[in-house]
Amino acid sequence: MTTPVTSSVNKTRWLQLVFGVICMCMIANMQYGWTFFVNPIQERHGWDRAAIQVAFSIFIVTETWLVPVEGWFVDKYGPRIVVLFGGIMCGLAWVLNAYADTLTMLYLGAAVGGIGAGAVYGTCVGNSLKWFPDRRGLAAGITAAGFGAGSALTVIPIQNMIKNQGYEAAFLYFGIGQGVVITVLALFLMAPKKEQIAAFAVNVAKKVAQTARDFSPKEMLSTPLFWVMYAMFVMMAAGGLMATAQLGPIAKDFGIADIPVSLIGITLPALTFAAAIDRVLNGLTRPFFGWVSDHIGRENTMFLAFAIEGVGIYALSVFGSNPVLFVILTGLVFFAWGEIYSLFPAMCGDAFGTKFATTNAGLLYTAKGTAALIVPFTSILTTLTGSWHAVFVSAAALNIIAAIMALLILKPLRRAHAERAERAKLNAVAAE
Repeated sequence: MTTPVTSSVNKTRWLQLVFGVICMCMIANMQYGWTFFVNPIQERHGWDRAAIQVAFSIFIVTETWLVPVEGWFVDKYGPRIVVLFGGIMCGLAWVLNAYADTLTMLYLGAAVGGIGAGAVYGTCVGNSLKWFPDRRGLAAGITAAGFGAGSALTVIPIQNMIKNQGYEAAFLYFGIGQGVVITVLALFLMAPKKEQIAAFAVNVAKKVAQTARDFSPKEMLSTPLFWVMYAMFVMMAAGGLMATAQLGPIAKDFGIADIPVSLIGITLPALTFAAAIDRVLNGLTRPFFGWVSDHIGRENTMFLAFAIEGVGIYALSVFGSNPVLFVILTGLVFFAWGEIYSLFPAMCGDAFGTKFATTNAGLLYTAKGTAALIVPFTSILTTLTGSWHAVFVSAAALNIIAAIMALLILKPLRRAHAERAERAKLNAVAAE
């Protein structure tokens, strides 16, 4: 039976989670809504599409690689000030985009937006890890789902505003609106005190081993466990980012982009249908597999999801020219991919503790930026081989290897890491 104090804290932490999810929804458009602006920008200014897309690359790099720095500020000064800063930067970024009449200004807006989005993303995920030591997989998954599926709520409004008032108005009004919501919610964010979550930490499932002490970022970077996790994150992220970035070209090369597909009572062009389903499943998978991992263990869940992803990507290379199977298999691929954004942060919190959870998870999150550097080479490989088959086989192989690593390398390595941390803690107590 929970005490009144624990019950009150439980309500508080779920409210903190809701605030984090809403903030994540507000920054989702900065990545997933960008595609709606590319053609209008090109039509207005006549800039080369590749040059416009450099802005997207700048956004991804600044959004991922600066998260550890922003995480350090969170761990030292709390989440409120960092998300407040992030909200202002996110709003400013889209205002800059609205008035950008040169590529340089567009790139500046992308950099400002990346810094802001990274501050919000890293803080909200890190805060969920701290508040939910007993349900890290679920909490991180729900938070990440806000970023993965949050843009679905504003797809139609943004498209309508671009069509009726121009892309500049969409950038301006949505930018200000999103920024205001984030800055207001930032005022209510707070990190838990150690005594607030102590009771929840006791209830951690035995199948999810957790460290006996907190590791600083420097200590974490010196462990083999971190680098194995990092390598696996890169391997998994590369395949999913390839699918995200190249879905349109793949559908076009398969010759099925505009072929109507009828499923669940809906008829849409294959590419449109795939993009819609993929976005929803990419959000749903994060809390689902996070919840599963809280019950059967992180590594077991990784093996299951990564193996499904590998099989799905390979099947897409073989059967993707069928428009119906293209829609179904891309959905499967995204469902088995998005969970990396809940499983890896949760495992990072389990393995390296709560105190520096935001910074440590941020360092691991840079693997997404590293993986993004691999994506352009998929186009080169396709040009050299004349088809997408080699790219699909390579991505599938990376996923299968990562699945095997989860059980044969990561699981025993993490067990040994936890045992060393426990011994070190006992020795420290004995020395006192």
